[in-house]
Amino acid sequence: MDFLSNSTHLHIFSWVVGIIMFLIAATQPLDSKGRKITKMVLRVFYILIIITGVALFIRYMNINAALYGVKFVFGIVTIGMMEMVLARQSKSKPTQLFWILFVVSVLITMFLGFKLPIGLDFFA
Repeated sequence: MDFLSNSTHLHIFSWVVGIIMFLIAATQPLDSKGRKITKMVLRVFYILIIITGVALFIRYMNINAALYGVKFVFGIVTIGMMEMVLARQSKSKPTQLFWILFVVSVLITMFLGFKLPIGLDFFA
């Protein structure tokens, strides 16, 4: 399982593709077959995001366990908000609040990910 946590490349690739797939699924017509397929592929990427995130958390939690834990929680919240948007869209319920929560949780998760020691030095 060392290949999952040697670098952050697989994790970053997973969440970038996951967000793109989410935006594609959210903009497709509600009754289209493509939306159903996109949602299923997106759920596979959720699993990949969580597995690589857990592997990175286990490997690097001795550096700053609290901050990595907070990032982990916000990552799970982000995935939850993505699912809530898609589920409420399919039931034709309002999604504005969940879009806002999704954007906020993505921004917080990305900020923490880039700020942490194994992240990129955008904010240094």
